[in-house]
Amino acid sequence: MEMILETLSNVPWWVWVILFLALVAIRDIFFQKAHTISHNFPVIGHLRYWLESIGPEMRQYFVANNREELPFNRIERGWIYASAKKENNYEGFGTDRDIYAHQHMFVKNAMIGYKLPEGHPNTTDPYFLPCAKVIGAYNKRKKPYRPASVINVSAMSFGSLSARAVESLNLGAGKSNAYHNTGEGGLSPYHKTGGDVVFHFGTGYFGVRTPDGNFSIEKMKILVDENPCIKAIEIKLSQGAKPGKGGVLPGAKISPEIAEIRGVEVGKDVLSPATHKAFDSIPELVDLIESIADKTGLPVGIKGAIGKLDQWEELANHMKKTGKGPDFITIDGGEGGTGAAPPSFADHVSLPWVYGFSSVYRIFLEKELTERIVFIGSGKLGFPAKAAMAFAMGVDCINVAREAMMSIGCIQAQICHTNRCPSGVATQSKWLQKGINIPLKSDRLAQYFKTFRKEFLEITHAAGYEHPCQFTMNDVQLNVDDDYLNSDLEAVYRYKKTTVPFTGMQELYDCVYLGGKGILEKTS
Repeated sequence: MEMILETLSNVPWWVWVILFLALVAIRDIFFQKAHTISHNFPVIGHLRYWLESIGPEMRQYFVANNREELPFNRIERGWIYASAKKENNYEGFGTDRDIYAHQHMFVKNAMIGYKLPEGHPNTTDPYFLPCAKVIGAYNKRKKPYRPASVINVSAMSFGSLSARAVESLNLGAGKSNAYHNTGEGGLSPYHKTGGDVVFHFGTGYFGVRTPDGNFSIEKMKILVDENPCIKAIEIKLSQGAKPGKGGVLPGAKISPEIAEIRGVEVGKDVLSPATHKAFDSIPELVDLIESIADKTGLPVGIKGAIGKLDQWEELANHMKKTGKGPDFITIDGGEGGTGAAPPSFADHVSLPWVYGFSSVYRIFLEKELTERIVFIGSGKLGFPAKAAMAFAMGVDCINVAREAMMSIGCIQAQICHTNRCPSGVATQSKWLQKGINIPLKSDRLAQYFKTFRKEFLEITHAAGYEHPCQFTMNDVQLNVDDDYLNSDLEAVYRYKKTTVPFTGMQELYDCVYLGGKGILEKTS
Protein backbone atom coordinates (compact mmCIF):
# COMPACT_ATOMS: atom_id res chain seq x y z
CA MET A 1 0.00 0.00 0.00
CA GLU A 2 2.83 2.36 0.88
CA MET A 3 4.48 1.65 -2.44
CA ILE A 4 1.25 2.39 -4.30
CA LEU A 5 0.76 5.68 -2.45
CA GLU A 6 4.36 6.65 -3.11
CA THR A 7 3.99 5.84 -6.79
CA LEU A 8 0.81 7.86 -7.05
CA SER A 9 2.41 10.80 -5.29
CA ASN A 10 5.12 10.87 -7.93
CA VAL A 11 2.68 11.12 -10.82
CA PRO A 12 2.91 14.63 -12.38
CA TRP A 13 -0.08 16.92 -11.75
CA TRP A 14 -0.83 17.27 -15.44
CA VAL A 15 -1.39 13.52 -15.71
CA TRP A 16 -4.13 13.81 -13.07
CA VAL A 17 -5.71 16.66 -15.01
CA ILE A 18 -5.73 14.64 -18.24
CA LEU A 19 -7.18 11.64 -16.43
CA PHE A 20 -9.93 13.77 -14.90
CA LEU A 21 -10.82 15.32 -18.27
CA ALA A 22 -10.86 11.88 -19.86
CA LEU A 23 -13.30 10.62 -17.25
CA VAL A 24 -15.52 13.67 -17.83
CA ALA A 25 -15.43 13.04 -21.58
CA ILE A 26 -16.37 9.36 -21.13
CA ARG A 27 -19.22 10.37 -18.84
CA ASP A 28 -20.43 13.03 -21.35
CA ILE A 29 -20.41 10.69 -24.36
CA PHE A 30 -21.58 7.39 -22.95
CA PHE A 31 -23.54 8.01 -19.76
CA GLN A 32 -25.35 11.38 -19.69
CA LYS A 33 -28.33 11.78 -22.00
CA ALA A 34 -29.78 15.12 -20.89
CA HIS A 35 -27.47 17.66 -22.57
CA THR A 36 -26.83 17.56 -26.31
CA ILE A 37 -24.02 20.10 -26.18
CA SER A 38 -22.06 18.12 -23.58
CA HIS A 39 -22.52 14.94 -25.59
CA ASN A 40 -21.45 16.44 -28.90
CA PHE A 41 -18.66 18.54 -27.42
CA PRO A 42 -17.40 16.65 -24.36
CA VAL A 43 -15.56 18.63 -21.68
CA ILE A 44 -15.58 22.00 -23.48
CA GLY A 45 -19.38 21.91 -23.68
CA HIS A 46 -19.45 22.46 -19.91
CA LEU A 47 -17.87 25.87 -20.47
CA ARG A 48 -20.99 26.98 -22.32
CA TYR A 49 -23.27 26.10 -19.39
CA TRP A 50 -20.94 27.77 -16.90
CA LEU A 51 -20.82 30.99 -18.92
CA GLU A 52 -24.61 30.92 -19.25
CA SER A 53 -24.97 30.54 -15.46
CA ILE A 54 -22.95 33.70 -14.77
CA GLY A 55 -24.37 35.68 -17.71
CA PRO A 56 -26.71 37.87 -15.61
CA GLU A 57 -23.87 38.85 -13.28
CA MET A 58 -21.54 39.61 -16.21
CA ARG A 59 -24.15 41.83 -17.85
CA GLN A 60 -25.03 43.54 -14.58
CA TYR A 61 -21.48 44.51 -13.65
CA PHE A 62 -19.63 44.80 -16.96
CA VAL A 63 -22.00 45.12 -19.92
CA ALA A 64 -25.18 47.05 -19.08
CA ASN A 65 -24.96 50.82 -18.82
CA ASN A 66 -26.11 52.85 -15.81
CA ARG A 67 -29.70 53.27 -17.03
CA GLU A 68 -30.21 50.03 -18.93
CA GLU A 69 -31.01 47.32 -16.38
CA LEU A 70 -34.44 46.21 -15.23
CA PRO A 71 -36.29 46.12 -12.96
CA PHE A 72 -33.98 48.64 -11.22
CA ASN A 73 -31.03 50.14 -13.03
CA ARG A 74 -27.62 50.83 -11.55
CA ILE A 75 -28.33 54.51 -10.83
CA GLU A 76 -31.53 53.65 -8.95
CA ARG A 77 -29.84 50.92 -6.93
CA GLY A 78 -26.89 53.17 -6.21
CA TRP A 79 -29.19 55.91 -4.90
CA ILE A 80 -30.87 53.48 -2.51
CA TYR A 81 -27.55 52.03 -1.29
CA ALA A 82 -26.02 55.47 -0.73
CA SER A 83 -29.17 56.79 0.97
CA ALA A 84 -29.32 53.77 3.28
CA LYS A 85 -25.67 54.21 4.25
CA LYS A 86 -25.98 57.98 4.65
CA GLU A 87 -23.41 58.47 1.92
CA ASN A 88 -23.29 61.02 -0.91
CA ASN A 89 -26.25 60.16 -3.17
CA TYR A 90 -25.76 63.09 -5.56
CA GLU A 91 -24.70 62.89 -9.20
CA GLY A 92 -22.45 65.34 -11.01
CA PHE A 93 -22.15 66.84 -14.49
CA GLY A 94 -25.85 66.65 -15.22
CA THR A 95 -28.25 63.80 -15.82
CA ASP A 96 -27.43 60.91 -18.14
CA ARG A 97 -31.11 60.17 -18.72
CA ASP A 98 -32.73 60.76 -22.07
CA ILE A 99 -35.07 63.48 -20.80
CA TYR A 100 -36.98 63.50 -24.11
CA ALA A 101 -37.83 59.81 -23.88
CA HIS A 102 -41.40 58.52 -23.79
CA GLN A 103 -42.91 58.71 -20.29
CA HIS A 104 -40.03 60.75 -18.84
CA MET A 105 -41.48 62.76 -15.97
CA PHE A 106 -40.88 66.33 -14.82
CA VAL A 107 -41.96 67.94 -11.55
CA LYS A 108 -42.74 71.62 -12.06
CA ASN A 109 -40.93 73.83 -9.59
CA ALA A 110 -42.40 77.11 -8.41
CA MET A 111 -40.76 80.43 -9.21
CA ILE A 112 -40.56 81.05 -5.46
CA GLY A 113 -40.63 77.86 -3.43
CA TYR A 114 -42.21 77.20 -0.08
CA LYS A 115 -40.24 78.69 2.82
CA LEU A 116 -40.46 77.05 6.21
CA PRO A 117 -41.74 79.53 8.80
CA GLU A 118 -39.95 79.85 12.09
CA GLY A 119 -40.85 77.03 14.42
CA HIS A 120 -42.09 74.72 11.66
CA PRO A 121 -41.70 71.01 12.54
CA ASN A 122 -39.40 70.40 9.62
CA THR A 123 -36.91 73.01 10.85
CA THR A 124 -36.04 70.70 13.73
CA ASP A 125 -36.97 67.36 12.11
CA PRO A 126 -36.32 67.36 8.36
CA TYR A 127 -37.59 63.76 8.15
CA PHE A 128 -41.04 64.42 9.58
CA LEU A 129 -43.58 63.52 6.91
CA PRO A 130 -46.74 61.74 8.09
CA CYS A 131 -49.74 60.76 6.02
CA ALA A 132 -52.19 63.65 5.67
CA LYS A 133 -55.19 61.36 6.06
CA VAL A 134 -56.31 59.12 8.93
CA ILE A 135 -57.16 55.54 7.95
CA GLY A 136 -60.58 54.59 9.24
CA ALA A 137 -61.68 58.09 10.21
CA TYR A 138 -64.60 58.30 7.79
CA ASN A 139 -66.06 54.94 8.80
CA LYS A 140 -65.53 55.80 12.48
CA ARG A 141 -63.48 52.72 13.30
CA LYS A 142 -62.75 52.28 17.00
CA LYS A 143 -58.99 52.47 16.42
CA PRO A 144 -58.29 54.75 13.45
CA TYR A 145 -54.68 54.96 12.33
CA ARG A 146 -52.58 57.77 10.85
CA PRO A 147 -49.32 56.42 9.37
CA ALA A 148 -46.44 58.47 10.76
CA SER A 149 -44.54 58.04 7.50
CA VAL A 150 -45.65 58.39 3.88
CA ILE A 151 -43.21 55.61 2.91
CA ASN A 152 -43.60 52.15 4.44
CA VAL A 153 -42.62 48.50 4.01
CA SER A 154 -44.83 46.64 1.55
CA ALA A 155 -46.25 43.12 1.86
CA MET A 156 -43.44 40.54 1.98
CA SER A 157 -44.00 37.42 4.03
CA PHE A 158 -41.77 35.49 6.38
CA GLY A 159 -41.05 32.47 4.24
CA SER A 160 -40.40 34.38 1.06
CA LEU A 161 -37.98 36.53 3.08
CA SER A 162 -35.62 35.21 5.71
CA ALA A 163 -36.17 35.65 9.43
CA ARG A 164 -33.21 38.05 9.71
CA ALA A 165 -34.46 40.11 6.78
CA VAL A 166 -37.97 40.42 8.24
CA GLU A 167 -36.58 41.36 11.64
CA SER A 168 -34.27 43.97 10.08
CA LEU A 169 -37.18 45.50 8.15
CA ASN A 170 -39.46 45.64 11.18
CA LEU A 171 -36.82 47.07 13.48
CA GLY A 172 -35.90 49.63 10.83
CA ALA A 173 -39.55 50.55 10.31
CA GLY A 174 -39.81 51.22 14.03
CA LYS A 175 -36.70 53.40 13.99
CA SER A 176 -38.15 55.50 11.16
CA ASN A 177 -41.78 55.62 12.43
CA ALA A 178 -43.01 53.58 9.46
CA TYR A 179 -45.31 50.60 9.32
CA HIS A 180 -44.47 47.09 8.16
CA ASN A 181 -46.93 45.02 6.10
CA THR A 182 -46.62 41.34 7.04
CA GLY A 183 -47.38 39.85 3.66
CA GLU A 184 -49.62 36.80 3.54
CA GLY A 185 -47.38 34.46 5.56
CA GLY A 186 -48.87 35.36 8.93
CA LEU A 187 -47.55 37.37 11.86
CA SER A 188 -44.15 36.03 12.91
CA PRO A 189 -42.05 36.93 15.97
CA TYR A 190 -39.79 38.80 13.56
CA HIS A 191 -42.62 41.25 12.78
CA LYS A 192 -42.82 42.32 16.42
CA THR A 193 -39.54 44.13 17.09
CA GLY A 194 -40.67 47.75 17.10
CA GLY A 195 -42.51 48.77 13.93
CA ASP A 196 -46.25 49.26 13.49
CA VAL A 197 -47.77 46.33 11.62
CA VAL A 198 -50.41 46.05 8.91
CA PHE A 199 -51.60 42.44 9.01
CA HIS A 200 -52.14 41.14 5.51
CA PHE A 201 -53.87 37.94 4.46
CA GLY A 202 -54.69 36.34 1.14
CA THR A 203 -56.51 33.26 -0.08
CA GLY A 204 -54.50 30.94 2.17
CA TYR A 205 -55.61 32.83 5.32
CA PHE A 206 -52.27 32.04 6.97
CA GLY A 207 -52.28 32.94 10.64
CA VAL A 208 -56.09 33.25 10.74
CA ARG A 209 -56.90 29.91 9.16
CA THR A 210 -59.21 27.07 10.14
CA PRO A 211 -57.92 23.48 9.81
CA ASP A 212 -59.82 23.09 6.53
CA GLY A 213 -58.33 26.28 5.06
CA ASN A 214 -61.15 28.76 5.60
CA PHE A 215 -60.99 32.20 7.21
CA SER A 216 -61.52 32.41 10.99
CA ILE A 217 -62.83 35.71 12.37
CA GLU A 218 -62.26 34.35 15.89
CA LYS A 219 -58.56 33.76 15.23
CA MET A 220 -58.32 37.24 13.73
CA LYS A 221 -59.79 38.82 16.87
CA ILE A 222 -57.44 36.84 19.13
CA LEU A 223 -54.44 37.79 16.98
CA VAL A 224 -55.28 41.50 17.14
CA ASP A 225 -56.04 41.43 20.88
CA GLU A 226 -52.72 39.71 21.64
CA ASN A 227 -50.64 41.94 19.35
CA PRO A 228 -51.25 45.69 19.83
CA CYS A 229 -48.57 46.37 17.20
CA ILE A 230 -51.21 45.53 14.55
CA LYS A 231 -52.71 48.86 13.44
CA ALA A 232 -54.69 47.86 10.34
CA ILE A 233 -55.73 44.81 8.33
CA GLU A 234 -55.35 44.31 4.58
CA ILE A 235 -57.20 41.74 2.46
CA LYS A 236 -55.22 40.74 -0.62
CA LEU A 237 -57.43 40.33 -3.66
CA SER A 238 -54.46 40.02 -6.02
CA GLN A 239 -50.82 41.03 -6.34
CA GLY A 240 -48.81 42.47 -9.18
CA ALA A 241 -46.55 39.45 -9.65
CA LYS A 242 -49.31 36.95 -10.39
CA PRO A 243 -52.85 38.35 -10.11
CA GLY A 244 -55.55 35.71 -10.16
CA LYS A 245 -53.10 32.84 -9.67
CA GLY A 246 -52.86 30.65 -6.60
CA GLY A 247 -49.77 28.93 -5.34
CA VAL A 248 -48.37 25.90 -3.56
CA LEU A 249 -46.13 26.04 -0.51
CA PRO A 250 -44.15 22.78 -0.76
CA GLY A 251 -44.18 20.62 2.34
CA ALA A 252 -40.38 20.48 2.28
CA LYS A 253 -40.28 24.21 3.05
CA ILE A 254 -42.70 24.03 5.97
CA SER A 255 -40.59 23.96 9.10
CA PRO A 256 -42.18 23.64 12.58
CA GLU A 257 -41.74 27.41 12.99
CA ILE A 258 -43.44 28.28 9.68
CA ALA A 259 -46.17 25.73 10.37
CA GLU A 260 -46.98 27.33 13.72
CA ILE A 261 -47.02 30.86 12.31
CA ARG A 262 -49.13 30.00 9.28
CA GLY A 263 -51.42 27.53 10.99
CA VAL A 264 -50.59 24.60 8.71
CA GLU A 265 -49.13 21.09 9.09
CA VAL A 266 -45.40 20.37 9.08
CA GLY A 267 -44.18 18.72 5.89
CA LYS A 268 -47.52 18.86 4.06
CA ASP A 269 -48.07 20.83 0.85
CA VAL A 270 -50.38 23.82 1.31
CA LEU A 271 -52.50 25.22 -1.49
CA SER A 272 -53.30 28.92 -1.83
CA PRO A 273 -56.35 29.03 -4.12
CA ALA A 274 -56.65 31.55 -6.92
CA THR A 275 -59.76 33.04 -5.32
CA HIS A 276 -61.13 33.60 -1.81
CA LYS A 277 -63.39 31.16 0.03
CA ALA A 278 -64.67 33.83 2.44
CA PHE A 279 -66.62 35.75 -0.21
CA ASP A 280 -67.88 35.38 -3.76
CA SER A 281 -69.23 38.84 -4.55
CA ILE A 282 -68.67 42.53 -3.90
CA PRO A 283 -71.42 42.77 -1.24
CA GLU A 284 -69.95 39.73 0.53
CA LEU A 285 -66.47 41.32 0.43
CA VAL A 286 -67.84 44.51 2.00
CA ASP A 287 -69.66 42.45 4.64
CA LEU A 288 -66.38 40.71 5.49
CA ILE A 289 -64.59 44.07 5.77
CA GLU A 290 -67.25 45.41 8.12
CA SER A 291 -67.27 42.21 10.18
CA ILE A 292 -63.49 42.32 10.69
CA ALA A 293 -63.58 46.03 11.52
CA ASP A 294 -66.40 45.48 14.01
CA LYS A 295 -64.68 42.55 15.74
CA THR A 296 -61.19 44.10 15.91
CA GLY A 297 -61.90 47.84 15.93
CA LEU A 298 -59.19 48.30 13.31
CA PRO A 299 -59.32 49.88 9.86
CA VAL A 300 -59.61 47.31 7.08
CA GLY A 301 -58.48 47.73 3.49
CA ILE A 302 -57.99 45.79 0.29
CA LYS A 303 -55.07 45.29 -2.07
CA GLY A 304 -55.29 44.52 -5.76
CA ALA A 305 -53.53 44.62 -9.09
CA ILE A 306 -55.73 46.23 -11.72
CA GLY A 307 -57.14 44.70 -14.88
CA LYS A 308 -60.86 44.79 -15.64
CA LEU A 309 -62.70 47.67 -13.99
CA ASP A 310 -66.31 46.42 -13.83
CA GLN A 311 -66.00 45.01 -10.29
CA TRP A 312 -64.18 48.12 -9.08
CA GLU A 313 -67.12 50.15 -10.41
CA GLU A 314 -69.49 47.77 -8.62
CA LEU A 315 -67.53 48.27 -5.39
CA ALA A 316 -67.72 52.06 -5.73
CA ASN A 317 -71.47 51.91 -6.39
CA HIS A 318 -71.99 49.64 -3.38
CA MET A 319 -69.95 51.97 -1.15
CA LYS A 320 -71.92 54.96 -2.38
CA LYS A 321 -75.21 53.19 -1.69
CA THR A 322 -74.41 51.69 1.73
CA GLY A 323 -71.83 54.06 3.20
CA LYS A 324 -69.68 51.01 3.99
CA GLY A 325 -66.49 49.63 2.50
CA PRO A 326 -62.71 49.55 2.76
CA ASP A 327 -60.90 52.24 4.72
CA PHE A 328 -57.89 52.06 2.41
CA ILE A 329 -57.10 50.66 -1.02
CA THR A 330 -53.62 49.54 -2.00
CA ILE A 331 -53.03 49.50 -5.74
CA ASP A 332 -50.24 47.17 -6.83
CA GLY A 333 -48.46 47.50 -10.16
CA GLY A 334 -48.50 44.66 -12.66
CA GLU A 335 -44.73 44.94 -13.04
CA GLY A 336 -44.33 42.12 -10.52
CA GLY A 337 -42.29 42.15 -7.34
CA THR A 338 -40.84 39.84 -4.75
CA GLY A 339 -43.37 37.10 -5.46
CA ALA A 340 -42.14 34.41 -7.86
CA ALA A 341 -44.34 34.12 -10.93
CA PRO A 342 -44.41 32.62 -14.43
CA PRO A 343 -43.12 35.12 -17.01
CA SER A 344 -46.50 35.07 -18.74
CA PHE A 345 -48.05 36.53 -15.58
CA ALA A 346 -45.25 38.92 -14.59
CA ASP A 347 -44.93 40.26 -18.12
CA HIS A 348 -48.52 40.45 -19.31
CA VAL A 349 -51.25 40.03 -16.66
CA SER A 350 -52.62 43.23 -15.05
CA LEU A 351 -51.77 46.86 -15.72
CA PRO A 352 -48.61 48.73 -14.74
CA TRP A 353 -49.10 50.88 -11.66
CA VAL A 354 -49.56 54.23 -13.36
CA TYR A 355 -52.32 52.91 -15.64
CA GLY A 356 -53.99 50.81 -12.97
CA PHE A 357 -54.06 53.49 -10.29
CA SER A 358 -55.34 56.24 -12.56
CA SER A 359 -58.16 53.98 -13.79
CA VAL A 360 -59.32 53.02 -10.30
CA TYR A 361 -58.91 56.49 -8.78
CA ARG A 362 -61.04 57.96 -11.56
CA ILE A 363 -63.88 55.58 -10.69
CA PHE A 364 -63.93 56.60 -7.03
CA LEU A 365 -63.50 60.25 -7.96
CA GLU A 366 -66.61 60.13 -10.15
CA LYS A 367 -68.56 58.67 -7.22
CA GLU A 368 -67.21 61.36 -4.83
CA LEU A 369 -65.62 58.69 -2.61
CA THR A 370 -61.95 59.65 -2.70
CA GLU A 371 -62.03 61.70 0.51
CA ARG A 372 -63.11 58.73 2.62
CA ILE A 373 -60.42 56.36 1.28
CA VAL A 374 -56.68 56.37 1.94
CA PHE A 375 -54.99 55.38 -1.32
CA ILE A 376 -51.70 53.50 -1.10
CA GLY A 377 -49.45 53.01 -4.11
CA SER A 378 -47.12 50.05 -4.56
CA GLY A 379 -45.03 49.61 -7.70
CA LYS A 380 -41.44 50.93 -7.94
CA LEU A 381 -42.38 54.22 -6.25
CA GLY A 382 -39.52 54.29 -3.74
CA PHE A 383 -37.84 57.34 -5.28
CA PRO A 384 -38.80 60.94 -4.37
CA ALA A 385 -39.62 62.12 -7.89
CA LYS A 386 -41.76 59.05 -8.64
CA ALA A 387 -43.49 59.57 -5.30
CA ALA A 388 -44.28 63.16 -6.31
CA MET A 389 -45.95 61.84 -9.45
CA ALA A 390 -47.91 59.30 -7.39
CA PHE A 391 -49.09 61.93 -4.90
CA ALA A 392 -50.08 64.22 -7.76
CA MET A 393 -52.27 61.39 -9.06
CA GLY A 394 -54.02 60.90 -5.70
CA VAL A 395 -51.84 58.63 -3.56
CA ASP A 396 -51.71 59.27 0.20
CA CYS A 397 -48.95 56.78 1.12
CA ILE A 398 -46.58 54.50 -0.74
CA ASN A 399 -45.39 50.98 0.08
CA VAL A 400 -42.00 49.74 -1.08
CA ALA A 401 -40.84 46.13 -1.28
CA ARG A 402 -37.78 45.63 -3.49
CA GLU A 403 -36.42 49.07 -2.60
CA ALA A 404 -36.64 48.13 1.09
CA MET A 405 -34.88 44.84 0.33
CA MET A 406 -32.06 46.68 -1.43
CA SER A 407 -31.62 49.02 1.54
CA ILE A 408 -30.75 45.97 3.69
CA GLY A 409 -28.41 44.38 1.16
CA CYS A 410 -30.33 42.87 -1.78
CA ILE A 411 -28.18 42.99 -4.94
CA GLN A 412 -30.94 42.24 -7.49
CA ALA A 413 -29.60 38.77 -8.22
CA GLN A 414 -33.14 37.84 -9.35
CA ILE A 415 -33.01 34.34 -7.87
CA CYS A 416 -35.48 34.95 -5.02
CA HIS A 417 -37.47 31.86 -6.04
CA THR A 418 -34.49 29.47 -5.80
CA ASN A 419 -33.70 29.75 -2.07
CA ARG A 420 -30.13 30.70 -3.08
CA CYS A 421 -30.29 34.47 -2.48
CA PRO A 422 -26.62 35.46 -2.04
CA SER A 423 -27.43 38.36 0.29
CA GLY A 424 -29.48 36.21 2.68
CA VAL A 425 -32.59 38.35 2.20
CA ALA A 426 -34.85 35.99 0.23
CA THR A 427 -33.77 32.57 1.45
CA GLN A 428 -34.38 30.18 4.32
CA SER A 429 -30.75 29.00 4.28
CA LYS A 430 -29.35 29.48 7.78
CA TRP A 431 -25.85 29.91 6.38
CA LEU A 432 -26.76 32.62 3.89
CA GLN A 433 -28.86 34.46 6.49
CA LYS A 434 -25.90 34.76 8.82
CA GLY A 435 -24.50 37.53 6.65
CA ILE A 436 -27.33 39.87 7.73
CA ASN A 437 -26.32 42.04 10.69
CA ILE A 438 -29.76 42.94 12.06
CA PRO A 439 -28.86 46.13 13.99
CA LEU A 440 -26.82 47.46 11.06
CA LYS A 441 -29.36 46.55 8.37
CA SER A 442 -32.27 47.96 10.38
CA ASP A 443 -30.36 51.25 10.65
CA ARG A 444 -29.95 51.24 6.87
CA LEU A 445 -33.65 50.70 6.21
CA ALA A 446 -34.44 53.52 8.63
CA GLN A 447 -31.88 55.82 7.01
CA TYR A 448 -33.22 55.07 3.52
CA PHE A 449 -36.72 56.02 4.67
CA LYS A 450 -35.46 59.19 6.36
CA THR A 451 -33.39 60.23 3.35
CA PHE A 452 -36.36 59.55 1.08
CA ARG A 453 -38.69 61.71 3.18
CA LYS A 454 -36.17 64.55 3.44
CA GLU A 455 -35.58 64.63 -0.32
CA PHE A 456 -39.29 64.25 -1.02
CA LEU A 457 -39.98 67.26 1.19
CA GLU A 458 -37.32 69.26 -0.63
CA ILE A 459 -39.02 68.51 -3.95
CA THR A 460 -42.38 69.42 -2.41
CA HIS A 461 -41.04 72.76 -1.16
CA ALA A 462 -39.44 73.45 -4.54
CA ALA A 463 -42.92 73.02 -6.07
CA GLY A 464 -44.29 75.60 -3.63
CA TYR A 465 -46.07 73.26 -1.24
CA GLU A 466 -45.73 72.35 2.40
CA HIS A 467 -46.89 68.70 2.14
CA PRO A 468 -46.92 66.29 -0.82
CA CYS A 469 -50.68 65.89 -0.49
CA GLN A 470 -50.95 69.37 -2.03
CA PHE A 471 -49.55 68.23 -5.38
CA THR A 472 -52.04 68.44 -8.22
CA MET A 473 -52.01 66.73 -11.59
CA ASN A 474 -50.89 69.99 -13.17
CA ASP A 475 -47.66 69.91 -11.17
CA VAL A 476 -46.19 66.96 -13.07
CA GLN A 477 -45.57 66.76 -16.77
CA LEU A 478 -44.90 63.67 -18.90
CA ASN A 479 -43.49 63.09 -22.32
CA VAL A 480 -46.47 61.42 -23.90
CA ASP A 481 -47.24 59.31 -26.96
CA ASP A 482 -45.99 59.71 -30.52
CA ASP A 483 -49.11 61.48 -31.78
CA TYR A 484 -48.71 64.25 -29.22
CA LEU A 485 -44.94 64.55 -29.69
CA ASN A 486 -45.53 65.01 -33.43
CA SER A 487 -47.78 67.99 -32.83
CA ASP A 488 -46.45 71.44 -33.71
CA LEU A 489 -44.37 73.29 -31.15
CA GLU A 490 -47.02 75.92 -30.52
CA ALA A 491 -49.44 73.21 -29.44
CA VAL A 492 -46.79 71.49 -27.31
CA TYR A 493 -45.33 74.55 -25.57
CA ARG A 494 -48.38 76.84 -25.85
CA TYR A 495 -46.81 80.13 -26.94
CA LYS A 496 -45.90 81.96 -30.15
CA LYS A 497 -42.35 82.96 -30.95
CA THR A 498 -41.79 86.64 -31.72
CA THR A 499 -41.51 87.24 -35.48
CA VAL A 500 -37.97 87.94 -36.73
CA PRO A 501 -37.75 90.66 -39.43
CA PHE A 502 -36.40 89.19 -42.69
CA THR A 503 -36.44 90.57 -46.23
CA GLY A 504 -34.10 88.22 -48.04
CA MET A 505 -30.71 86.50 -48.08
CA GLN A 506 -29.20 89.15 -50.31
CA GLU A 507 -29.58 91.87 -47.75
CA LEU A 508 -27.91 89.66 -45.17
CA TYR A 509 -25.06 88.98 -47.52
CA ASP A 510 -24.61 92.68 -48.25
CA CYS A 511 -24.58 93.58 -44.60
CA VAL A 512 -22.04 90.93 -43.60
CA TYR A 513 -19.60 90.86 -46.54
CA LEU A 514 -19.93 94.15 -48.39
CA GLY A 515 -20.43 96.58 -45.55
CA GLY A 516 -23.67 97.67 -47.11
CA LYS A 517 -25.54 100.58 -45.78
CA GLY A 518 -27.95 98.30 -44.05
CA ILE A 519 -25.40 97.19 -41.47
CA LEU A 520 -25.60 100.34 -39.35
CA GLU A 521 -29.30 100.70 -39.81
CA LYS A 522 -29.94 97.14 -38.74
CA THR A 523 -27.78 97.41 -35.64
CA SER A 524 -28.68 100.96 -34.60
